[in-house]
Amino acid sequence: MRYLKYLAYILPLLIFITVDTVRKSEEGELGSRSNPIKFYFTPSGDTKRIATNAKDLLAFLEKETGYYFRSAIPTSFIAVYEAFGSKKADIAAGLSAFAYIMVHQKYGAEALLRIVRDNGETTYRGQFITRFDSGIDRIEDIQGRSIAYVDASSTSGYLLPKAILDRKGIKPKEEVFAMTHENVVTMVYQKQVDAGATYSSPPDPKTGQIYDARMRVLPQFPDVASKVKIIGYTESIPNDPFIFSKYMPDEMKNKIVKALLKFVSTDYGKKVIYDTYDIVNLIPTTDSDYDGLRKMLKEQNIDYNNLINNK
Repeated sequence: MRYLKYLAYILPLLIFITVDTVRKSEEGELGSRSNPIKFYFTPSGDTKRIATNAKDLLAFLEKETGYYFRSAIPTSFIAVYEAFGSKKADIAAGLSAFAYIMVHQKYGAEALLRIVRDNGETTYRGQFITRFDSGIDRIEDIQGRSIAYVDASSTSGYLLPKAILDRKGIKPKEEVFAMTHENVVTMVYQKQVDAGATYSSPPDPKTGQIYDARMRVLPQFPDVASKVKIIGYTESIPNDPFIFSKYMPDEMKNKIVKALLKFVSTDYGKKVIYDTYDIVNLIPTTDSDYDGLRKMLKEQNIDYNNLINNK
């Protein structure tokens, strides 16, 4: 009888182990053809452009590492967060610094690479933009006007700009999410909103070429720099990371990181990565590089739990 009682306790565990083993056998090891590494590209830019360049990047990674990959472009930053929670995502690129902190705190994902923008910038900040003819000349003038943000988890395109408005007691009459930085610029340019919040980046010191979010709409609106101006900035924050699931073997992560760094060291790779997210390079990074941002968010009482619960 005692043995039957013992068996009753361990039988569910044996069944779980057996079922799980069968499932893994059917799927194959991570990185195999039947269970490819799932690489998520966040929709911070034009999705068609991202999808096209993602194919070239993954083709290089497959050749370099011997692993199989599958790409995905979700509808929002929060979708990437949820994908790590359900183990549907193994790697993500283009995730905002704040969104990374969310995923790391909740699901243990790691930042192993960080993007480098034009002029060698490894940090960036948000900016407030408006049309030259809007009658808005400073952040305080946004009071009672409309403003477009990027996404509820965008550090430069919502969280930090919103915190500044709240600290100053500025209340816009309307706040909307445009989902991408170029959409925010477009809405301001086309007078759909009075102001917007996007990422900032210094112009070329020699030519004056703009490298902030307005650059993304230059093909459609060549005169954007003369129509849309910057009226204020947020604090500086670390650039967006490439993050990896905690469930990936260290050997696999190291191999992929090495391949990504090799990719961006080539002329072809530089073009692909620039065409994907308007970045020029990747550098190694660690979770501790984002401690300053964590402190800033804590000081401003920004809580990722509230963000998720309000989505």
